[in-house]
Amino acid sequence: MATLTIRPNNPLEGTTTVPGDKSLSHRVLMLGGIAKGTSHVKGWLPAGDTLATLNCMRALGVNITQHDDTTLTIEGGGLEQPAQPLDFVNAGTGIRLMAGLLAGQSFPSILDGSEQLRRRPMGRVTKPLQQMGAIIQDTDGKAPLHIQPSQIKGITYTQTTKSAQVKSCMLLAALYADAPTTVIEIAEGRDHTENLFRAMGVPITVDGERITVEPFTDLHPLDITIPADFSSAAFLIVGGLITSGSNVTLTGINTNPRRTGLLDTLATMGATIPQSNEQTQGGESIADMHITAQSLTGTTIAGETVVRMIDEFPILMVAATQANGRTVVKDAEELRIKETDRIAVMASELQKLGVKLEEYPDGFAINGSQALHGAVVDSHDDHRIGMSLAIAALVASGTTRIEDAGCIHDSFPGFEQVLEQLGADVIWEA
Repeated sequence: MATLTIRPNNPLEGTTTVPGDKSLSHRVLMLGGIAKGTSHVKGWLPAGDTLATLNCMRALGVNITQHDDTTLTIEGGGLEQPAQPLDFVNAGTGIRLMAGLLAGQSFPSILDGSEQLRRRPMGRVTKPLQQMGAIIQDTDGKAPLHIQPSQIKGITYTQTTKSAQVKSCMLLAALYADAPTTVIEIAEGRDHTENLFRAMGVPITVDGERITVEPFTDLHPLDITIPADFSSAAFLIVGGLITSGSNVTLTGINTNPRRTGLLDTLATMGATIPQSNEQTQGGESIADMHITAQSLTGTTIAGETVVRMIDEFPILMVAATQANGRTVVKDAEELRIKETDRIAVMASELQKLGVKLEEYPDGFAINGSQALHGAVVDSHDDHRIGMSLAIAALVASGTTRIEDAGCIHDSFPGFEQVLEQLGADVIWEA
């Protein structure tokens, strides 16, 4: 079991980037597999979760060549029945999106994963897919999922959960429907699927919160460079802000406004993060970011901002411990059904570092300017917990040892190497 040991007091300095966007890396594998022709992908994320999806696509008969870790060609043309259940390991995005893609196929399939994945809720995708006519069954609301061939019906569906995974699952199923499908969002979730649909010629209309997709199976192949993942950059952003003397530039980061709620929150806390080299690729905005150590002030986060930063709350909790004043988060009950109950786990592990906080059913409150001390902590097999604790260790007094750190590579392979490159005192033991 891998461990990550960090000794504090070194500033983060230098220029670096982070691996490719995980959400896009899942989606290009699936859409490239059903496209008509060969897709060329650069900047793909070779992490645990995305490798699980890649292996599942190969099990579905798709020829995928890795020219190096981040460069792929995907031979499209359709899917075939897998010889055994598809194993998504810990990839919640992979299994939920694939449920939509496979619901309209002409063969049966079983979607499964690790014990951790089997604890995560799947009724949020199986129920709307059943409304679309899919013959799909979960196991007491969890994986494994069993899918039989069916005719998908075009429906109008108003989301009941603030989840881009549910939306994307339905949009993928809509490609195989007998009529147009409209999904009505109740909050602006990630729109990567919509952007890729446009790039691949799918007839899609977005009118406010209403997203309508026409049945379409002649998708154009992709030629795409995936930008760096903002959710991975978030750890280095906060690390740079709270570690005295830091001066960091991050290049080529995905700044899609539906992903960057953390930037808005940090701005309300007083942070100034200049952006440069701004451009757009494949419907995604990209920029370089310059981060220096700054004083932060506590704030309150609730409502629609929560959806745009749902993956960043563990690292926000770390920022809140160093801010002046009180930080309060509401409407974030979704955090309790991620890889772990991220509210409870972060509260428990931060308390080992000396943090005092209040835990609520839908959030938390932290009074800032707290002094942290080194301790032995645990990721609980949750990559974002592990990386958040690593950043907290940068401002703790004494050495911090993070147990079960191998899960960090589920989304950020080389995280420890990037920290070391920027000057952090780290020891990785596999």
